Amino acid sequence: MTAFERVRTPLLWIAFALLVLVGLAQTSAAKPPLGLRGFAPGMLPWEPSSLTVTVILFLAYSLGAAGVLLGLLHRTGRSASWPWVFALAVLALLTGPFGSGDHTNYAAYGRIAVQGGDPYSQSPIDWRGGLDPITAAVQPPWQHTPSIYGPFATSLQAFSNLIGGDNLRETVWIWQIFVVASWLVTRWLLRQIAWEERSRRRIDVLWTFNPLVFGVLVLGAHVDAIAGVLAVAALVTMRRSALATGVLVGTAASTKLTYAVVALGIIWAWRQCGEADQLVRRVRNLVLGVLLILVPCFAVAGPHAFHQFGAAGGSFSYASPWSLVIRLLRTFLPEWAVTTVAFVLAAATMIALSYGFHRVANRYVLGRWIANPMLRQAVATTFALNTAYVVAAPYSLPWYDTLTWALLPLLAPFAWDPALVVRYLFMALAYVPGRVQGVQSSVETWTLGFRENVSPWVGWIVLGALAVWMRRAGIGRPAPRTPVRR
Repeated sequence: MTAFERVRTPLLWIAFALLVLVGLAQTSAAKPPLGLRGFAPGMLPWEPSSLTVTVILFLAYSLGAAGVLLGLLHRTGRSASWPWVFALAVLALLTGPFGSGDHTNYAAYGRIAVQGGDPYSQSPIDWRGGLDPITAAVQPPWQHTPSIYGPFATSLQAFSNLIGGDNLRETVWIWQIFVVASWLVTRWLLRQIAWEERSRRRIDVLWTFNPLVFGVLVLGAHVDAIAGVLAVAALVTMRRSALATGVLVGTAASTKLTYAVVALGIIWAWRQCGEADQLVRRVRNLVLGVLLILVPCFAVAGPHAFHQFGAAGGSFSYASPWSLVIRLLRTFLPEWAVTTVAFVLAAATMIALSYGFHRVANRYVLGRWIANPMLRQAVATTFALNTAYVVAAPYSLPWYDTLTWALLPLLAPFAWDPALVVRYLFMALAYVPGRVQGVQSSVETWTLGFRENVSPWVGWIVLGALAVWMRRAGIGRPAPRTPVRR
């Protein structure tokens, strides 16, 4: 074992152990109550205070980020065997989700659908007078919010409740199985795309054994894990069947609309690497595949479901870099002008970033570990678009980064790797412990201060670093001739 591994391995072990400990504990400021366990795994007889759970999560994510950074520095070694990965998956299924109350929202929307209601127009708190054992468990501030997720996500949420019934813990546990399975299948798909051992090791560093991804996405049981695996699957199938690709894109989009971005990456790759007549045929089949999913999904959900997808429009998250700009603009501009100026600037930044990410990836052939040039281009383009969005969007939460962390391992190492790790660390820390309720006033003051005043500045520092690296990489100059293994 090298010196790097002697340091990195204990850091990762401690980080994962602390995260699992929080997941095994009773209700806390990070973990909403789920009631009787039923057939789901039980919890440890320990209910940590909000201060304790906050310190544990800060330590876990910080040590985990250090382990990931060391893994990026040390580029030799082998990828992990599947038994270790399955062991981590089993541990995840022994825990209860933490970091937000989103999983209770999912359970509520599925419950409303199962009982013949409309989760896109009826809020959890209003369902059956607020007396239903599942919908009444939704946490503030989402009690009055109808579903903003796609019909396919709602169908999985409904299936979870069909199994769990009146038991919230059982309903959530079935949902956790979907999430953990998505995380496992994503690793398998990534290994199908990247065959070289060094790329497979990078998959384990940035995806499989990344405590930030595992804690936020998997132990948080977020729907993004399911949408993400469908988007990656669409990339895998794009070389064989445009129709199947369209079906997967449509399913990803009807899980969470933002994951339709993968279609842009795929179409661009077809345009760059195929013939004109093939492009028309492929796009036609892709659109047909998308419609095969979207039409029946939204026929059942109703057209008003589209309205809910824009519910976050005009909003901003406190950890976003733009929160500083918005607060400044509010001191001398009316609210409508603040929203307009901030979102125009954010859109311009996202466009510039996506161009820069894409140019750097192509200039240095960062996808050179992907044998097929068409797939290489699709991965680079999708990564560029999604990463520009999560880094520069006014409203972004840590689990929105799923597709970035799924695709980054497929690209060769570059200077932006550590910057993205540091940014993600501070995004994760910004939403610790994760709940509005059950937080001591002193802890709430400190965590809100961190979210509003530390994370946004880190976001701007990372944006500045990305801009400098892209400029030094010469994104406006012709690409050098780099040998590519095909």
